[in-house]
Amino acid sequence: MTITVSGNKKEVAEGLTLPQLIEAEKVETPQYVTVSINEEFIQKDAEADVVLKDGDVVEFLYFMGGGADSFVANSAR
Repeated sequence: MTITVSGNKKEVAEGLTLPQLIEAEKVETPQYVTVSINEEFIQKDAEADVVLKDGDVVEFLYFMGGGADSFVANSAR
């Protein structure tokens, strides 16, 4: 079956689970990654039960912190 992962089409095995995809994609620090499938966010406690389907679009979202100090410094000018 074909899915899209982070904008790239990939051929994967039928019955692939989300945890298997996360491992295959070598996602760094998966505990801190939010996953969306077809623009719907997947809850962490539900990830283990997700089986991907043909045509699914999967995105891994990495939330970054920081930037506030430089914003405050630049605003004070």
